[in-house]
Amino acid sequence: MNTEAYMIELGKQARHAANTMARAETGQKNRALEAMAAALDAARADLHAANDKDLQAGREKGLDAAMLDRLELTPARVNAMIEGLQQVIALPDPVGGITGMNYRPSGIQVGKMRVPLGVVGIIYESRPNVTVEAASLCLKSGNATILRGGSEAMHSNQAIAECIKIGLKQAGLPESVVQVVNTTDREAVGHLITMPEYVDVIVPRGGKGLIERISKDARVPVIKHLDGVCHVYIDKAADKAKAINIALNAKTHRYGTCNTMETLLVHSDLAADVLPDLAERYQSSGVELRGCEVARQSLPYIKAATEEDWFTEYLAPVLAIKVVDSLNDAIKHINHYGSHHTDSIVTENYTDARIFLRAVDSSSVMVNASTRFADGFEYGLGAEIGISTDKIHARGPVGLEGLTSEKYVVLGDGHIRQ
Repeated sequence: MNTEAYMIELGKQARHAANTMARAETGQKNRALEAMAAALDAARADLHAANDKDLQAGREKGLDAAMLDRLELTPARVNAMIEGLQQVIALPDPVGGITGMNYRPSGIQVGKMRVPLGVVGIIYESRPNVTVEAASLCLKSGNATILRGGSEAMHSNQAIAECIKIGLKQAGLPESVVQVVNTTDREAVGHLITMPEYVDVIVPRGGKGLIERISKDARVPVIKHLDGVCHVYIDKAADKAKAINIALNAKTHRYGTCNTMETLLVHSDLAADVLPDLAERYQSSGVELRGCEVARQSLPYIKAATEEDWFTEYLAPVLAIKVVDSLNDAIKHINHYGSHHTDSIVTENYTDARIFLRAVDSSSVMVNASTRFADGFEYGLGAEIGISTDKIHARGPVGLEGLTSEKYVVLGDGHIRQ
């Protein structure tokens, strides 16, 4: 197979399909999603057989237990894929919505209409359920998509792709609306991210190495985040009980997610009171603590934090702790060391909360809430395609609206410019 020719052909078909999707009605898109859900339910045996091939190959290649777990399509995960499709069906269709329509002095009306991005390329690793999540969100938002999953999930992804094709066909939509790359050749990714004539945006979902490579080499705009170095700042006006509960949940609810707190900041006025209680709870959960010099005055038994710790996304039961002397010091630390993902302040001071919200340069900024809420479902977006820490176009959890853009629409009645 000539990989370059193959990817160009996928791109051409996707561009043609995107033109069709731009005119697709909400009902037709929902019928396709309903048919996909039914096809997945009917193909459970085929899905599990394909997944068994991937799992066996993964064991032979020596994939670790965590990777194999992400790769496995359990009955519960198939159920979750079907449920996810139903959730997307229930979401409002953003395409075609017109906002801000106002009369101008000339008599014309000017507003904005929400439209699909066009062709979305999505590159992801391991988890085959992403195939359904990505396909459903792109479809509902009126986009065509090219999906390139990891080679370790090739059989599973192709089995899911067959169910997607059935759904598209039953709804009268082209099969090329969703195309799953069927080659494991690594060059396929290189071609996908350098075809701006066919692909409008790339969404990488995976480890930092993958995202860095895509961001560096792409000639197509990328929606991405590299790290989740998230903070909770316990202000001097914090309620102690709230602070402990939030800081504990933000770290220990799940360790391996991008919205997990990695650095805890505590105002010096509260450090001696709050840190011993928090440290006891962290240690009972098996969390390793690393602290600045002042933090270690209250917790002399913890490791000394290094400069590198403040930049680190651990994705593990490890937490860095720094004591700061003011709200401004906390903001400066977050903006310098953070990854612009999610940061939270715990405070009962309204003014401090407002300053934090304005000054912290992150895609999600919170008051008196755990960073673990930074998630498309929790924000009411339904499923998400990922989280963006960029400032242009989509920022934060990217749901249906994030997969669309806006264009100006002008209404007149024979108006001419004088």
